Amino acid sequence: MARAAGAAAPPAADPVAVPAPAPKTGVAASGDAESSAYHAPATRPAWELGLGVGVVFFDDYRGADTSHAYPLPIPYFIYRGKILRSDQNGLRGRFLNQDRIEINLSVNGTTPVRSNSARHGMPDLRPTVEVGASLDTHLWRSADARVRLDLRLPVRAAFTAQASPHYVGIFAAPQLDLDISQLPHLTGWQLGLLAGPLFATRRYDDYFYSVAPQYATASRPAYEAGGGYAGTQALASITRRYPTWWAGAFVRHDSLAGASFADSPLVRRNSYWTAGIAAAWIIARSARSVGQDE
Repeated sequence: MARAAGAAAPPAADPVAVPAPAPKTGVAASGDAESSAYHAPATRPAWELGLGVGVVFFDDYRGADTSHAYPLPIPYFIYRGKILRSDQNGLRGRFLNQDRIEINLSVNGTTPVRSNSARHGMPDLRPTVEVGASLDTHLWRSADARVRLDLRLPVRAAFTAQASPHYVGIFAAPQLDLDISQLPHLTGWQLGLLAGPLFATRRYDDYFYSVAPQYATASRPAYEAGGGYAGTQALASITRRYPTWWAGAFVRHDSLAGASFADSPLVRRNSYWTAGIAAAWIIARSARSVGQDE
């Protein structure tokens, strides 16, 4: 799913490109105290902690014709350390931090997939956890740094989430990321846009899209996924931070046109939308503050 705007993300229900902390999303909070615009101060707490709720709507996997809504608790955690950070760019480790290039931690995941119309009679798919690194290049910044264009090159290894994890494969999601931290005429709102192609190894695609001979039927022939190009993904998200609240929403479009596994009998749709909404209450923060540049 998409990167977070200060909150840990719900896991993606299908293999997705955006790192996985909560999408940058936005919905207005109520109450007179929260209705005024929130302006980020010159210094910020070293950490902030909160809790909220969210709902995400996902297909069971990319290309599935079945979907589910997942109501989820949303942990809100900001940590502004010199190496490890959890912020608007998600959970990341700043292993290399130069003016133009960063190497960051990239984490994502998928939800379990139980027997549906396409996979009836086939084994359930366990949830996966994807962990890797992202080479991020800062392509352009506005003079006031409120508009940023980055190129992100995350590559992650996927493992099943179980007592004895199994290696699933490699997933890569190069993407252009445009962040607008202050929308014109919409004080306090932040917009995030990202898009790019997806790629996966043969083993990764095999986990989701292959049909072993013993599970073949008249309407579901045996199929062996080959790996490679995995379609495209585009996401838009909007968020707003209030003094004691964070809230927002996202929408994402996936296209499997031209994907190496597009002719798998488990692929029932080549184009679809997913969305989510969340809100979190900030309940604690550190007494120590750090500067914007730290």
